[in-house]
Amino acid sequence: MEGTRFKLFPQPRFLDAFQEPETVLVSSPAGSLGPGPSDDRMYTVYPVDKPRPYGIAPGPGDRAEALVPPWRGACYPPAMPDEDGHFDTFEPGTREFEAAHLFGTVRFVLDIWEDYFGRRIPWHSEKHFDRLELTIQPTLENAYSGYGFLEMGGDRKHGRYKPFSLNFDVIAHEVGHAIIYSEVGVPDPSGATGEYYGFHESAADLVALISSLHFNSLVDHLLENTHGNLYVLNAANRMAELSGNTQIRIAANDVRLSKFARGWVKEHKLSQPLTGAFFDILVDLFHECLLDYGAIDPHVEDLSDELLATPDYQPVMQDLFDEAFARDPDGFKLALVDARDILGTYLADTWQRLARNDLNFVDVARAFEAVDIEHTGGRFGRLIRGNFDLRDIGLVKVGPQLEPLKEDSHANSVRTLVPLD
Repeated sequence: MEGTRFKLFPQPRFLDAFQEPETVLVSSPAGSLGPGPSDDRMYTVYPVDKPRPYGIAPGPGDRAEALVPPWRGACYPPAMPDEDGHFDTFEPGTREFEAAHLFGTVRFVLDIWEDYFGRRIPWHSEKHFDRLELTIQPTLENAYSGYGFLEMGGDRKHGRYKPFSLNFDVIAHEVGHAIIYSEVGVPDPSGATGEYYGFHESAADLVALISSLHFNSLVDHLLENTHGNLYVLNAANRMAELSGNTQIRIAANDVRLSKFARGWVKEHKLSQPLTGAFFDILVDLFHECLLDYGAIDPHVEDLSDELLATPDYQPVMQDLFDEAFARDPDGFKLALVDARDILGTYLADTWQRLARNDLNFVDVARAFEAVDIEHTGGRFGRLIRGNFDLRDIGLVKVGPQLEPLKEDSHANSVRTLVPLD
């Protein structure tokens, strides 16, 4: 039976190249989804006058009051499937489109990562909640994946209000957190390391990055604008993009773990060496796949390694990639898709090997290397180890937490709240 159609924006609509959504097919059979949209795993609500986001708020005296799902108040009318069971008929600018976009993105990302895991990924809240609530909360200037819910606010810091429910990267990032809480576990605050929280942010960014590369239009746009030189700042490595020239985090960075030898303050910053290492691994895998397809010559790959992080890289390598891409654009696309799927599969296998407490970046690196040995006998071992070494992962110990976590910290937020049984 055919899947269900949704229209999703691969990147925020205010970017010129992504004014129109792309129609995608999710795994839910047409006709199987209910109003909301909803299914047996999650449901979408757009509350009317919900007083505040989910979580803990101060109450009278010394009491704290918890607001948790399900939302039982009034809601705007749900998005309804068309007569064939699809949700691709709504127009951007309507609440129905916003609700369908949120649900469709979560289902699309789950499809991708359940394929990489080779099985169903449970919600970590399944013990207490039959389904995950996907909530649109415009008064929230953030987005959270919490126990039993995924709540989307919006951005008001960069001009007019931009709802995160229409931002694929933000939604996919939050689904990434949910996957890690399920597969690695929610940390014990007394035993979790700073690197656990840094790993969490890195993993969520990587879920968003790899998921975005499943949009045909985005892959085409990326290659047409870079000709395969992925170190050019481009659509795929701008994480949770908020405007044409501002982004929360960038996957293609040059941050090394030695920067945190004396200590750390923000887990987002601490995540950058690990995210950067995996982005470099993605680029190297892409080059290996290009060699497999005969799309580049071996000397191009050797020169890329030699010139990396030097001023000569961009002018020299761009000319070589321009020539190679012009000869075989299809080979470049196939190679990028292969590299994407290798990294996604390896990450899924790696995350299943990790423990939530006392986790550090070395554990992640060694597990990733072991996965490569199991899959290929270690074919990519040299490039994997080289990229982790380049980021000082395994060579430098992260220092202590230097300041208490601030209000904007996701490590000290509604995300980590779980019931006490």
